[in-house]
Formats: sequence, C-alpha cells, structure tokens
Amino acid sequence: MTEDEIAHELSRRKFYKAEQEAGFVESHEYVTPQQQDPAYRLAFRDIDFLLREELRPVRFQLELLKPEMLLDEAGIGSTLVMYGSARIPSPEEADAVRAAATTPDKQKVAERLIAKARYYEEARRLAQIASRSAVVEDGKRHFVICSGGGPSIMEAANRGAADEGAESIGLNITLRHEHTPNAYVTPHLSFQFHYFALRKMHFLLRARAVAAFPGGFGTFDELFELLTLVQTGKMQPIPILLFGGDFWRRVVNFAALAEEGVISPGDLDLFHIVETAEEAWDHITAFYGLDVA
Repeated sequence: MTEDEIAHELSRRKFYKAEQEAGFVESHEYVTPQQQDPAYRLAFRDIDFLLREELRPVRFQLELLKPEMLLDEAGIGSTLVMYGSARIPSPEEADAVRAAATTPDKQKVAERLIAKARYYEEARRLAQIASRSAVVEDGKRHFVICSGGGPSIMEAANRGAADEGAESIGLNITLRHEHTPNAYVTPHLSFQFHYFALRKMHFLLRARAVAAFPGGFGTFDELFELLTLVQTGKMQPIPILLFGGDFWRRVVNFAALAEEGVISPGDLDLFHIVETAEEAWDHITAFYGLDVA
C-alpha cells in the first residue's frame, strides 16, 4: 500500500471506532482488507489452499489418518473384507432388472446378472455368520465386516452385519456416477475417499480375511493387488476366498498363468475357491485355529 492508502485506512479505522463508540454502528470488530484476503485465512481452514496441486501429499496423509484413527477409536482390530460387483441384483430386485431389459442382448445380460443374485445371499450370509461369532481378542473386535459401502454385493455385506445387530464399515469412493453409502453401513464407520490408492490401503490394513465375489474391473483391481502383495511378501498370507468357481474359472485362467511360467504353481494356493458362506467361514476359522460357532 502507498503512504496515502495507509493514511486513508488509518483514518477510516479511527472514524469507524468513533461511530461505534457513539452507537451509530453495531459493536462488532471491523474487518480490515487484510483480514478479508484469502492469504490471511488459517491454512487448515483454507479449502482453496488445501486443494492446490502442491498439497496432494497432505491430502494423502489426511485420507490415511482419518479412517485409521476413527477405526482404532472404535476398537476394531481386524476386518473381514468383502469385494464384489455393484451390479448384481438382490433377489428382491430380480424382477425389476428383468423388466428393464428392452432388447434381446440386454435380456441375456440381465439373466446372467439375475443368476448371480445367489451371491448376494451368500455375501449376506457370510456377514451374518462372522458378525454373530463376535470374535474379541485383547479388547479389540475382529472380523468386523468391511465393504466398499455401495450397492449390490457391498450392500449385502453390510446388510448381513445389520441383521445381527453388528456394526460394519463402508469405504466409499467419489466417482462421476457417485453413489451414496448403502443404508446398512454403520454411520460412524462410513468413510469417503477421493484416492483409490488410499481406499485400497485401508481395505487391507486391518484385513484378516478377504472374500471376493463375482465382479468387474474394480473387483479385479482390488483382488489382484491383494494377490500381488501376498505373492511378493509385502503382506502376510490371509484367507483369500473366491466365491463362485464357475465364474472365476471362466473369466481368469489361473492355471494357464502357471503353465505359461508367469506365476509359480505355488501361487495357485494363495486363494481358495468356495461356493457357500459356511464353506468360507470354515476355511477362515481353520486357517486361524479359531473355535467359534
């Protein structure tokens, strides 16, 4: 500011103070031009500043810390993570999916999705069994159900926990076709992520078992990252359960990968194919030597 501008500002403040003392203006603090400028905002309250490109590492840290701290405060020691499609209908939705298919090609796809509705029920059932078991060790809850927070298989997971009156976690992600958390996620365990990388990290930080149901690119992304982490020793082995042998053998030729030499034959033992919730839970409890119902 020039000297004239400074003098004008000082005079303006003096006049404002006199008006205030005379009762002509409300007795709240005069906001100066300096205080009005964004540069004066506290950094942690300045959203425009926090969203700058240079602040991405800080945003990474925030997305890492917030769920970690809240889950720890909630006494959650480990999770049973459930991956799967956002498109498979629940049995109750089957008729609506069939009615919405207006062409022969769409009808074929609709019937394939409807045939997979049984996996919705298996996901719900597995969540019920794990939640009913209520494993607690060292004051921490274990095998707490954790899903992506969205519809379909994710909804089934959270719904199964809710059936048993248990809390469950939802890790939502902001997308162009953004969906809200399904109605069964425990509100104080419902998180939203911007970065896929941080979301996937939180899926696995507490994972004590992972169940992967039929799904698309997102399910494949999450599953193969998990397999890679265990294969390379970056993560300790855990039960990795693939629901639906017909689906997985059709869409991924795991045996061919071993035959081609791009994975080791032993890598085929990193996961276990199952058909029912009971079979999956039996595998989990046997893996850890747990004596639970």
